[in-house]
Amino acid sequence: MADTLSALRSLMSSHSPPLDALVVPSEDYHQSEYVSARDMRRAFVSGFTGSAGLALVTKNEALLWTDGRYFLQAEHQLSDQWRLMRMGEDPAVDSWISISLPQDSAIGIDFWCISAETAQRWKNLFAKKQQKLVPTTRNLVDEVWKDQPQAEINPVHVHPLKFSGRSVSDKLKDLRDNLKKENARGIIITTLDELTSANETQSNGAHEAEDDSRKIWVDPRCCYSLYAKLNPEQVLLQQSPLALPKSLKNPVEMEGLKNAHIRDGAAVVQYFAWMDKQKNNITVKDYTTVSSDVALLASNQLTSANETQSNGAHEAEDDSRKIWVDPRCCYSLYAKLNPEQVLLQQSPLALPKSLKNPVEMEGLKNAHIRDGAAVVQYFAWMDKQMQEIYGASGYFKEAESQNAKNPTGDVKLTEVSVSDKLEEFRAAKEHFRGLSFPTISSVGPNGAIIHYQPEAKTCAELDPNSMYLCDSGAQYLDGTTDITRTVHFGKPTEHEKRCYTAVLKGHFALGNARFPNGTTGHSLDILARVPLWSYGLDYRHGTGPHSISFRPGLSVPLQASMTVTDEPGYYEDGKFGIRLENVLIIKEATTQFNFANKGYLEFEHITWAPYQTKLIDVSLLLPEEINWVNSYHTKCRDILAPYLNESDKAWLNQATEPISA
Repeated sequence: MADTLSALRSLMSSHSPPLDALVVPSEDYHQSEYVSARDMRRAFVSGFTGSAGLALVTKNEALLWTDGRYFLQAEHQLSDQWRLMRMGEDPAVDSWISISLPQDSAIGIDFWCISAETAQRWKNLFAKKQQKLVPTTRNLVDEVWKDQPQAEINPVHVHPLKFSGRSVSDKLKDLRDNLKKENARGIIITTLDELTSANETQSNGAHEAEDDSRKIWVDPRCCYSLYAKLNPEQVLLQQSPLALPKSLKNPVEMEGLKNAHIRDGAAVVQYFAWMDKQKNNITVKDYTTVSSDVALLASNQLTSANETQSNGAHEAEDDSRKIWVDPRCCYSLYAKLNPEQVLLQQSPLALPKSLKNPVEMEGLKNAHIRDGAAVVQYFAWMDKQMQEIYGASGYFKEAESQNAKNPTGDVKLTEVSVSDKLEEFRAAKEHFRGLSFPTISSVGPNGAIIHYQPEAKTCAELDPNSMYLCDSGAQYLDGTTDITRTVHFGKPTEHEKRCYTAVLKGHFALGNARFPNGTTGHSLDILARVPLWSYGLDYRHGTGPHSISFRPGLSVPLQASMTVTDEPGYYEDGKFGIRLENVLIIKEATTQFNFANKGYLEFEHITWAPYQTKLIDVSLLLPEEINWVNSYHTKCRDILAPYLNESDKAWLNQATEPISA
């Protein structure tokens, strides 16, 4: 690490202009939070591997900013050459720079790795001391990262319309309608979540190509490089040349793919490039041309391969219209545009991608049922293994284990080996295509590291006398799942029970809330925290997406057909972690009254797996909370039973027995 910092500082000194500081963000060129190995520059420089954070290297200091999810992890991973800056407690990075660095300082950053919104804000702040935000001539981290991994390029696939519910053509029509409403002649889209939303992205798989109503499918974990620029006359899909075919097939050859199983990702790109071009005028181009093409778009000279140059009158009309850019667009591309010709506002894809159509909603529910069965199989298996190997009292009984370690040592369970078993159960389910994120499988003190990721060589062995937290999910053709359960296979302490029950009460309060239209997620976050607050406890992460968080975010009201997660928690450093998580859908609520004719909304749970009743201090529950737990458990039995064998069904029946005060 010392050599890396020294090498970076040497490059900073020789840069033109010389740099007083270098910012190393976590994000890639698409402002992704979760990036490929090649783009983990901040992790390489600092040693901190969490998904969120920012490193700052000055001539004399090295600082790492991260949020509350990662405070404990960063403390463990950072060397004494680094200073941890806690977001929400310490000054933000731009404030620290403006205060701590001298006047006229040059702050370097790769403009591909910072959003237009952030860059503009920083520039305005730095200008007060004549400090400058400087684009590095190349990414300086790449210069010193001698064994940097290669770009991860994996196949793209065709996703059946029966799972997506809407065709690419329909989505492009809506997008173009939005452009017309805003008098915009084009839009630049760089974030992978919106690209994949427009093109129905999930995980890997091979599917039959039937007709042009089907769409491209890209795995966001694998597609390292992807941009799209769409205007009312054409669609330009750009991606890495490594994913493109060596030669495009002619129409006769492509027609033959209609009735064939496509097993090669490059062949799917060929099919997409030819078939959708006929209907949607799509051109697939080399990823490296994106900069020049944005410049051409700005000057109204961008044309597709099969489009002739527009006449002068058409150009003049287009020049009066703006180019729509989302504030999250990388600053490198934004800087190529005339600010007076830019419509800088949230992408019109932001809201649609969060609203599920009926086909998607039905698929999501079905995926969660199969996934819930896999989770039940997993905990039933773990229960048996913990008793046989470690002499644990098990999932249902409370007693100290007499054998904390297997006497023979022939077999042991680790955080990684058990998470691999969970993936095995999921992989056996219909439509499985992979995990939706690396499983957080954590025992005892590791559970207090909120986004802990176990490694096979260093992970902990399971302990029957410690809490076990598992946060996991899968990608299925018909939906994505995310569930967290915390369990104990021995005798939990009274303190652990109280903490678990407080988390459960918050989970219940949020998940069963009713609220008027126009309510934001931030307004509801308090519901999940009040039971913990009553003990003087809290947690440092958001409770769910759409700004269900203690931090105010985008003030977009919650709407019917959105999905959210409900995941409160509590973490005691060095001891244990607790989190409970279900996926919820938002739907219209029927209420006795309708104040101001606003209409009301409520949540519907679609995750199915029992809560461990052994960890619940029933004396702390209200009657309505007891009734809800029992009702939810009854639904778990009824919904999951058809997907379980007799042994697992018997385990589930016992796990969902009614509780009472």
